[in-house]
Amino acid sequence: MAVLSDPISDFLTRFKNCARAGNETFTAPFSSKKANIAKILQEEGYIWNYEVVTSALTGRPELKVKTRYVDGRPVLTDLKRVSKPGRRVYSGFDEIPRVLNGLGIAIVSTSKGIMSGATAKRHQLGGEIIAIVW
Repeated sequence: MAVLSDPISDFLTRFKNCARAGNETFTAPFSSKKANIAKILQEEGYIWNYEVVTSALTGRPELKVKTRYVDGRPVLTDLKRVSKPGRRVYSGFDEIPRVLNGLGIAIVSTSKGIMSGATAKRHQLGGEIIAIVW
């Protein structure tokens, strides 16, 4: 197993690759931050559901995510990791990006937890822009 310097980027890349390949589910190593991101993706309609399962091989917890398709096409068009370990990107609540005029979402890590950009704006919370999804 490889050592990852950016596990969030790995999770998002697995999600994008799964959707583009037409696979129904994918798994990723568990972390609470990834689970919170999966929760936001579920609330916004990009995935059906997610669950924490224990791997039979390693005995470690994993996230099992079921991607969402409409008429055989994935709901996810694309995503972009904005804030990276080498370059963090922060913004105030009034500067949170609007993705494709509201057709996409921004995922923001705030002092009150990880939430969508629209929710952060509503609560007037700024923070680290983790990714944008459309």
